[in-house]
Amino acid sequence: MPTGLSIHIGLNSVDPAKYDGWDGQLNACENDARDMAAIARANGFGETVILTPEGTVENITTALRDAAGRLTAGDILLFTYSGHGAQVDDTTGDEPDMLDETLVFYDRMFLDDELYSEFRRMPEGVRIVALLDCCNSGSGIESVQDLLTPEALESQFQTRDPAKVEAASRLMPVFKQQQVFARDREFYAGLQRELKNAQNGAGEPDALLISACQDNQLASDGDVNGLFTARLLKVWNDGAFEGGYRSFHRAIQRRMPAIQSPNFYVTGEPAASFLDQKPFTV
Repeated sequence: MPTGLSIHIGLNSVDPAKYDGWDGQLNACENDARDMAAIARANGFGETVILTPEGTVENITTALRDAAGRLTAGDILLFTYSGHGAQVDDTTGDEPDMLDETLVFYDRMFLDDELYSEFRRMPEGVRIVALLDCCNSGSGIESVQDLLTPEALESQFQTRDPAKVEAASRLMPVFKQQQVFARDREFYAGLQRELKNAQNGAGEPDALLISACQDNQLASDGDVNGLFTARLLKVWNDGAFEGGYRSFHRAIQRRMPAIQSPNFYVTGEPAASFLDQKPFTV
């Protein structure tokens, strides 16, 4: 019998001491993590839930490396993240848009290349599914209950009022992204070089990503769940959904506003039998 392990991260805030006073307050990320863990548990996964103050780089990479040591060919890893997303300058020139997407962990930004590197630690033949409910997540607050309809959400985002957009979305403020990156530029540039060198000539993990939005889009927070996770839960319908991962993505996408279009992205060569499986199948 295959083994399924899952890691669920939900950050309703970050450590302001690490982000020059910004606490990144959100409403629904911990709920997202708990709800995704419940799905995983119901489908036979062993789950690890990491919430706000525990959501450090060390704790999350430890969980990923523990999974890498326990999984073997034919097993499956489910990784879900709910929190802020951001972008920083790509100093190595390997990103077409010259930006690296990041997950905003409790103590620092985590590069998309770092997550990719952790997935590469998984033994060959392990199926990897990542679900990211954050801004700028296509390849990688105050109450907003009145913004959860597509029409209201689109109207709010179209105002481009930075305070309102940041309150409604899981966007790390752009000025804060720039400020933190400038402060720690040497660290991130060194990390980018190290990761690029480590990837040269290495194989790709067979991973599947369904993200809340495209790299250039924002993801909405909510009172109970993020908009993407709320639509995912509705489509899943307590396991009544029938179909593979591609149809799962399309069904979620159809329920989203045009300005937040979930992405479907793969690395390596995931087997058709994997992509055609009912989601969350161990």
